[in-house]
Amino acid sequence: MKFIIKRDRLVQAVNEVSRAISSRTTIPILTGIKITVNDEGVTLTGSDSDISIEAFIPLIDNDEVIVEVESFGGIVLQARYFGDIVRRLPDENVELEVVSSYQTNIRSGQASFTLNGLDPLEYPKLPEVTDGKKIILPINVLKNIIRQTVFAVSAIEVRPVLTGVNWLIKENLLTAVATDSHRLALREIPLETSLEEDYNVVIPGKSLSELNKILDDASESIEMVIANNQILFKLKDLLFYSRLLEGSYPDTSRLIPTDIKSELVINSKSFLQAIDRASLLARENRNNVIKLSTLESGQVEVSSNSPEIGNVSERVFSQQFSGEELKISFNGKYMMDALRAFEGDDIVISFAGTMRPFVIRPKDATNPNEILQLITPVRTY
Repeated sequence: MKFIIKRDRLVQAVNEVSRAISSRTTIPILTGIKITVNDEGVTLTGSDSDISIEAFIPLIDNDEVIVEVESFGGIVLQARYFGDIVRRLPDENVELEVVSSYQTNIRSGQASFTLNGLDPLEYPKLPEVTDGKKIILPINVLKNIIRQTVFAVSAIEVRPVLTGVNWLIKENLLTAVATDSHRLALREIPLETSLEEDYNVVIPGKSLSELNKILDDASESIEMVIANNQILFKLKDLLFYSRLLEGSYPDTSRLIPTDIKSELVINSKSFLQAIDRASLLARENRNNVIKLSTLESGQVEVSSNSPEIGNVSERVFSQQFSGEELKISFNGKYMMDALRAFEGDDIVISFAGTMRPFVIRPKDATNPNEILQLITPVRTY
């Protein structure tokens, strides 16, 4: 195998596939990047067996020659060293040549490296995801769905299914739900693609986070294929595979309270800033406890108390409050995560009592499930 490639395109592809590579893998060859060259271009592959990413670099792109191939072939090179080398090479072109015993010469300008490689035939095959139903989503919509839900997945492996985001596709509606049993994030969007069958899958939160880092706003839409316990996201020159989590996701619809006793309308930005300031002293507590109290003046008081450090209290103007007076405590980090998920100015917080979960929605939402955040209060004595 021998070819010359534009360094910036090689670096971009290496960065993309490296997101799938874990140093903790039990399969040694998966610490490497698989590189294959044929008459169409160069393909780089990275995988940790849960996530697999394949980046393709064509020979010619926009009438510019990107790759010049002298001979076809393949090699697996250590991702850590190969990535560090190509990012630091001096010239705009890089030459790769595999010589005897999988040794690979990497040359650029006056710099020359030799890396020991592995047999590409020993690299595990990527999952086959071909017979599933295709779903087309705008990139910006997918990025929003991920951003507004993935933070609420569980970080603890006790219930593995809760480390993922549940995607329910039914009657041309996609509902994404994440919960760690203390909070819940929900986003619902209509699909343009007409689907004959329903889907109920759980995508690992880690996979969605890594996908979100790769997604480029320059692309308009992305194609998704769900099949064989795998989901495939297809971009122009990139394939992103993720396994799906096994197990039944809990029915979260019953967690959303319907018997509302109090409602607060408030500016999300000013409320977020007040919670952030109150958290400065609350972080020492195990639960980062913030207290919220309603006042007769139409204001709300945000406060926190840390016996070893001190206390803080701040009044924030609300636009409207109705129902029973309220004193409630909650985890400040959960509240800040939830508030950052909203794009508009004003939110409505619906309370069903001091020890019942409360729900946050945008004030101007036409659909109550368009975007919803739920937080369970903290019991304080």
